Amino acid sequence: MCPLSPARPGKKAIYLSIQISISNQPMSDFSVTNPEYGEFLAKLTHRVQSARMAAGRAVNRELVALYWDIGRDIVEKQRTQGWGNAVVERLGTDLRREFPGVTGFSADNLWRMRQFYLEGTGTEFLALFDSSAVGSFLEQLVPESEERRKSGILEQAVPERQVAAVRELMALVPWGHHVELLKKVKTPDARLFYLREIARFGWSRAVLLHQIKASTFERSLREKKTHNFELALPDDMADQAEEMLKSRYNLEFLGMKQRMRERDLEQRLIERVQQFILELGYGFCYIGRQYRLALGEKEYFVDLLFYHRFLKALVAVDLKVRGFEPEHAGKMDFYLNVLNEKERASDDRPSIGIILCAEKNDVEVEFALKSKTNPIGVAEYRLQDNLPAEFKGKLPTAKQLADVVRGALPGDK
Repeated sequence: MCPLSPARPGKKAIYLSIQISISNQPMSDFSVTNPEYGEFLAKLTHRVQSARMAAGRAVNRELVALYWDIGRDIVEKQRTQGWGNAVVERLGTDLRREFPGVTGFSADNLWRMRQFYLEGTGTEFLALFDSSAVGSFLEQLVPESEERRKSGILEQAVPERQVAAVRELMALVPWGHHVELLKKVKTPDARLFYLREIARFGWSRAVLLHQIKASTFERSLREKKTHNFELALPDDMADQAEEMLKSRYNLEFLGMKQRMRERDLEQRLIERVQQFILELGYGFCYIGRQYRLALGEKEYFVDLLFYHRFLKALVAVDLKVRGFEPEHAGKMDFYLNVLNEKERASDDRPSIGIILCAEKNDVEVEFALKSKTNPIGVAEYRLQDNLPAEFKGKLPTAKQLADVVRGALPGDK
């Protein structure tokens, strides 16, 4: 009789032994509160958001380029074939039949595409795209543009280069923004200004409408910006910071018609922080008011602190209910030194200061900022819009009043 051999374990026994073996292995110390998991999740979230934004931009580029081409083809057919306006109505009907459920092919939108192309290739608008500046203009807006390299824009003749550059810029701006510009902005230089701002800073349509209503372009022409950005920042950041700063901010939405205490102004701005951020411009993220800075045993407070997403920098705002004084620049310079030392993240760029005051003298500001190593801008704010329409022409101008006063002074005859 043969000796008994050990029984072979069945499949179930083997499965159980494997499970027991695995369960006896030390598990990693995973917890949702683990800092490494938080960092891991943040990176993945950022990656997903970046991918979605890139996909959205790619879709928009193709859509706007398509609308440009449709507008061009309509114009060319009307010019070469003598087709009248009826072709637009018929084309809208036929395209909707060919692509049921696809929006954007109404007759009204086709007329907009035609206008979009005509205004983009108008003589005055193309003249703004000086041939010597086309390359740097596109490089600034889309430094890694594969389309630009493929299309060989810089190798084309000057008129073609200008048209290609316009088409490239147009594709960076969502179609809904173009519709608003076609309806509300009539001059080529103003249209180019808003197009560049949208492309650079990613303005939403609400921000664009606010900037148009606030006459941002007109204000940029007549009002000088005062800052030391070109001395305190690298060239590329100085240009971005200069675009971020306005020479004057319209605080009419506060509903205040006279000067008030700085704390009252600050409180009213915080109560309407969304409107204030719209006036500041796209990219500002609110951090806090009376932001505490500790230095040794003393503490200091910044009126308003923001973070600018595109500049990647903290922005401190100091409110002044009266005119600018040179010591205001020294105080802001001090705040920025502390912010850079205590609050700035390792990958943040230098902090920026904005002194918002009731009025300023540009020469005084220039001398006050000359010795400052931190980037500081000084801007005025306006609590009330220009003189109401019913009073225009009925009151003397500032010059007329000055002439009367000057004539009444002794020895002025």
